[in-house]
Amino acid sequence: MKAVAICGSPRSNGNTEILLNRCLTRLRENGIDTELITLRDKTIQPCKACGTCAKIGNGTCATVDDFDTVFGAMTEADIIVVGSPVYFGSATPEIMALLDRAGFVSKQSGGLLSRKIGGPIVVARRAGQNFTFAQLLMWFMINGLVVPGSSYWNIAFGRQVGEVENDEEGLATVDRFAENLAWLAEKLCD
Repeated sequence: MKAVAICGSPRSNGNTEILLNRCLTRLRENGIDTELITLRDKTIQPCKACGTCAKIGNGTCATVDDFDTVFGAMTEADIIVVGSPVYFGSATPEIMALLDRAGFVSKQSGGLLSRKIGGPIVVARRAGQNFTFAQLLMWFMINGLVVPGSSYWNIAFGRQVGEVENDEEGLATVDRFAENLAWLAEKLCD
């Protein structure tokens, strides 16, 4: 069993990464191999709507950048978690470039991401978390992934690095989300 968490924050070791690492720790405690991928050091261009992925249909994209490496990790994983801070009311361009391309390539290749398990985690300073959570959740749903619930939406609050660790309810929500991911993986992969 393998889980991959993808951090869409350009900030090194920031609040989004803290929450994703917390989620991965809980998954490891349940015997699941984990990997954290950060997009801050990668170049992933937006989808060009060229249609090449539809013509090829084998899970590849015509644009040459870091996409194939990250998408490969996504297709190999059983569990996919994506995290983003809220930037001007929505997810970061980095995470959306990845997800848009991953969605198109997956769908044009027979649904490579369908029936995997996962969900989003969002960090906000003050507002925009509900829209960003819904924005990311819609990607999971349209690609046919199975998303477990938690004790609340998978959101937490913090601006400065580490502030998210003061959000006790947010941390508890991420913990429960990770527990539900592990529980669901055990049920579905038996």
